[in-house]
Amino acid sequence: MLNKFFSFFSHDVGIDLGTANTLVWVRGKGIVIREPSIVAMHKKTKQVIAIGTEAKKMLGKTPANIITVRPLRGGVIADFDATQAMIEHYIREVHEVDRKLPFSFIHPKVVIGIPSAVTEVERRAVWEAALAAGAREAYLIEEPMAAAIGAGVSVFQPTGVMVVDIGGGTTEIAIISLGGIVVNKSLKLAGDDMDQAILHYVRLRHGLLLGEKTAEDIKIKIGSAFEPKRKAKEPENEEMAVVRGRDIETGLPKSLRLTEVEVREALAPVLSQIIEGIAEVLEEAPPELTSDILERGILITGGGAQIRGFDKLIMERTQIPVIVAEDPLTTVVRGCGEVLENPALLSRVRVTGGLQ
Repeated sequence: MLNKFFSFFSHDVGIDLGTANTLVWVRGKGIVIREPSIVAMHKKTKQVIAIGTEAKKMLGKTPANIITVRPLRGGVIADFDATQAMIEHYIREVHEVDRKLPFSFIHPKVVIGIPSAVTEVERRAVWEAALAAGAREAYLIEEPMAAAIGAGVSVFQPTGVMVVDIGGGTTEIAIISLGGIVVNKSLKLAGDDMDQAILHYVRLRHGLLLGEKTAEDIKIKIGSAFEPKRKAKEPENEEMAVVRGRDIETGLPKSLRLTEVEVREALAPVLSQIIEGIAEVLEEAPPELTSDILERGILITGGGAQIRGFDKLIMERTQIPVIVAEDPLTTVVRGCGEVLENPALLSRVRVTGGLQ
């Protein structure tokens, strides 16, 4: 009875609680929030000053009394209070239309995507953070399963489906069949490590210190994984980007032209490790499922799937067709939305572990 009372005032919410970005889906509205997973707070009092886009603008620019934190690291909660504050903030924002309503009346049902290899303790931390933020019910779903559902894959068919979700903190590799994950691997290697690889490369090669946000911008603008084969007469039109940082020797500001070739060279070790992880999962898979994957291909999703030519590089190394999901950044949150719309589907794919 109480659940029906609260559900009258609240919208059901699906959340992709990512290391880099948080996306929120609302029943009847679709995806309404897409913001960075960053919280700015007072260093001593821990009072939250800004969340999301506003907090990201403060990265590397804060005075001594303000800190910017990423509440999640490697796909798991690193700062419980900041995570709770972030979830509560987005629940409030979703219910903006009901501003006159006291927050105590807003208790939505929430489905959250989590990495497939998290421990029971890490699962419970996410679940408790959602409840502490005001959810009346909280359910967890593994990200590869959510990504497959969000991409429109029939996960309950007796055929193997391989999903590679390259996020900010983790890369989730899983083979799904009959509504369950048969083989999976969670790599603590993803978009953030690509940013760090660019920072490291520019520091060693050019003696220039860059900020994390600059490295991310470079990756998005000119990052690529595969060098296209050109004809002899065809000119090379490599893209370039001007970056600004601090010279290690002089300590003064300095500008530098960075080419697409250099960024590709910087990203190569990280991308190769992800492909090795894909190969390891394929080695562990039953032969019948491997046959299905060879026929149907590998589905790649997440922010990392947008690195130009990464699908071609995986195809070249594994000799298996690769499909990039439509709007890869949103597949997990769309999957969370699908299971919210379908209670029977939720009961079959949710992570239990004694939490619900």
